[in-house]
Amino acid sequence: MNPFPYSFDNKRYHTLAYHNRQRNCKMQKAIVDAGLTCPNLDGTCGTGGCIFCDGGSGYFAPDQKLSVNEQIRMETERIRKKHPEAGITAYFQVHTNTYGPIETLRRLYAEAIEADVDEISIATRPDCLPESVLELLREVAMQKPLTVELGLQTANDETAERIHRGYPACVFEEGFRKLREAGIRLCVHLIDGLPGETLHDMLHTARYLARLQPDAVKIHLLHVIRGTQLAAQWESGEYIPMERDAYIDAVIRQLELLPPETVIERITGDGDKTKLLAPLWSRDKIRVLGTIDAEMARRNTWQGRLFAEDDLHLV
Repeated sequence: MNPFPYSFDNKRYHTLAYHNRQRNCKMQKAIVDAGLTCPNLDGTCGTGGCIFCDGGSGYFAPDQKLSVNEQIRMETERIRKKHPEAGITAYFQVHTNTYGPIETLRRLYAEAIEADVDEISIATRPDCLPESVLELLREVAMQKPLTVELGLQTANDETAERIHRGYPACVFEEGFRKLREAGIRLCVHLIDGLPGETLHDMLHTARYLARLQPDAVKIHLLHVIRGTQLAAQWESGEYIPMERDAYIDAVIRQLELLPPETVIERITGDGDKTKLLAPLWSRDKIRVLGTIDAEMARRNTWQGRLFAEDDLHLV
């Protein structure tokens, strides 16, 4: 018997599918490339981006030369072929989607709203949330359900410097606080297997997030993608990717620490298979997910088993 309450199947963590079923909807994301850049690319806080950056996940998006409305239309057509009844989330995924002139952002978001999508999701950095942007996000949230996705990756500042993230954890926490006070749903991204990180470091990040109690979390495996700074480190032997069993163990231990109410929107990511150098085991996503399910059952554990609000100050 599954002891985890937020589940309709054998999953022992709070899946996005369960979250959507509770809302009586099935959602699919229409990926949007709004043609924006990033302060870690244009020289504001760095150039070249994070060491794993390969175009800001742009390989999933339509041509950025198309308007937001046209991209959503193309993505909706693609989605409808496989999921004809699904609702559509306009997902501003590529680069930093609150980084630009406020009128440009207003126009881009308005196009998504006018495309008659069901929800909007905006991926960004915590150092790109001035008051003018926060006010605009509040306006968007009044018109469509809105999620802002913040890249944390790690709560360890030494690792953040190592991967050239461009901001310390205190900046993330300030951005998180501003969005939470604005009443906006928050999804936080973290990455396991970052250079120099141990299991202790990855669990520290999970405890840090548990204290903040985000609405949702995405857990990614670090992929080595051809042409990135990380690829050069891997090729020289400086970086060694995580093994499959180590990743599965880390994810399960992180899930144990996170609040059971937090939606786990992803527990492994998709690297561009045409450019993926390592770890090649990550291509078998179904096996990874199935092994996590089986191992959680074997250990008789579940998301939030070690979460305790009284311990939130211990990070």
